[in-house]
Amino acid sequence: MDLELEGNAALCTAATSGLGLASAEALAAEGADVAVCGQTPDHVDEARQRLESVGDGDVLAVEADITDPDQIEALVEETVDSFGGLDHVVTSAGGPAPGPFMETTEREWYSAYDLLVMSAVWTTRTAYPYLRDSEAGTIVNITSRSVREVIDDLVLSNAVRRAVIGLMKTQAREFAPEVRVNAVLPGAHETPRIEELVEAAVERGEYDSYEAGIESWSDAPLQRVGQPEELGDVVAFLSSARSSYVTGTALPVDGGAMRS
Repeated sequence: MDLELEGNAALCTAATSGLGLASAEALAAEGADVAVCGQTPDHVDEARQRLESVGDGDVLAVEADITDPDQIEALVEETVDSFGGLDHVVTSAGGPAPGPFMETTEREWYSAYDLLVMSAVWTTRTAYPYLRDSEAGTIVNITSRSVREVIDDLVLSNAVRRAVIGLMKTQAREFAPEVRVNAVLPGAHETPRIEELVEAAVERGEYDSYEAGIESWSDAPLQRVGQPEELGDVVAFLSSARSSYVTGTALPVDGGAMRS
């Protein structure tokens, strides 16, 4: 299926690793010009090389802190200057600190809100005029299945991420028909973050091997964790004209794990 993304311009925030990078790679593979940002110089360089290797479009990879509105504004403007416009935005963010409610500090609540919600607000507010002027403007928010079913010891993700869905639904109505807005709700995918968690659990003696640890995340009917590119392909589809009648949708990509 041709997603008709060749020559489009896309910006993926916090996308130098994990699901954000997988989404950027899927867009690049379809021929889009792709910009990504991250805070770790090595990750930024590696992301640039990976994106250049999968597609023929232009690549912009820069250091930027998505919890700083000035840096987000500069990122959007640099993307538009580099590509001559902006057609697609994918908002991504690292996970907030884990922990139960009574052990979570007030400062952690505010930090999680800036990371998960305000980063999406600042990005989409700055990008909207360019998306509106595009013939194919889209926004896809990468969130978590925790917006529908809480996950133990992740109170910040459970509570704060739900605001992104409210934002998405509101923008889908306010930005239509010029811009479509959707969200994806990933379940467990074998990202560097999960790999680190599993390896740490193996070191603590909770599992005999990495394979046994990763299997413990396989609580879905498909009996495995997802691969990042499987999420990326869904993001690329939602960014494309092939999903032209889809907006305001929060789509689980979790192997069927969600029961709601």
